[in-house]
Amino acid sequence: MPPSPIIGHARQLTELASDIENNNIAHAYLFAGAAHLGKMTVAKWFSRELIMEGKTDEEKKGIDHALERLLHPDLLVLDQLWIEDVCEDYDVIARSTNVPQQHRSKAPTMKTDTISIDDIRQVQARLQESGSGQHRFCLIRSVERMQPAAATSLLKILEEPPAGRIFILTTESLSSLLPTIVSRARVMRFERVHDRDIAASFGGVSEEEAQFILHLAQGAPGTAKRLLGDPDRLREERLLHEKALSFWSTTSLLDRLKILTPLHERGKESDRFLLHLSLALREMPAMSHHQERALMELLQGLKTNAHRQLLAQNFAMQIS
Repeated sequence: MPPSPIIGHARQLTELASDIENNNIAHAYLFAGAAHLGKMTVAKWFSRELIMEGKTDEEKKGIDHALERLLHPDLLVLDQLWIEDVCEDYDVIARSTNVPQQHRSKAPTMKTDTISIDDIRQVQARLQESGSGQHRFCLIRSVERMQPAAATSLLKILEEPPAGRIFILTTESLSSLLPTIVSRARVMRFERVHDRDIAASFGGVSEEEAQFILHLAQGAPGTAKRLLGDPDRLREERLLHEKALSFWSTTSLLDRLKILTPLHERGKESDRFLLHLSLALREMPAMSHHQERALMELLQGLKTNAHRQLLAQNFAMQIS
């Protein structure tokens, strides 16, 4: 592609290299672990290694160029999805996905990133096309996004996989998948990467900035990479963190209620602020069990359909 540098996951890389060396390739792999650990990066590395087998150096240059642009016939990827009013730019989508998605914009339009049965049908149609090598790969990110009908459709493909087709699925929630899908794949678990391994990939970063990025990344190399490459996002995260620290340090109930406003609406902004609240609490010189319990109750409550503003108010009053 050439592949992105892989940070950590030595055990998984060794196992996959052994599969290649011993010609012990499974028809389906399931990479399970938290977000941004590098599961898709490893999946693309594995695909590339097999696609490159037996190729000359000159051939590899052309293959790398095609793989990088998702134009190689032996690599099929379903990653980013078209979502109405959220992600409608097909040029952006094409950077991570080469499965046709025009059907998602037709009535009824798709409003979330759930994988529908029509998405799986598009995958199946692409799998019927002829490839250029012995193996053809299908990479699907976050298969927990599948609707029930989509999961059933994928299961049928995994039960009778086309010859030479290799599926690599990733998930952040192994327990949410159909047990029959899990049983049809070789499961590989991915753990958080040690800070020293992530920090080794930093270049030209101050010690203070590196520590802040590692603090936010929580062992996820992908998160660290995004923050390093996006100064504006890093600045936003610093502001959020300062806001979270001020929540724990202030004694004013009114100030605490104002600070918790991002929690009133479900979404990424709320999730990001919750992370900063948790991290900031750990940094407090005198964290109490009472504060920790109150935060845990808030986190659990926000997972339900309870009134989010009332949960935030109750949390602020408990802390006060």
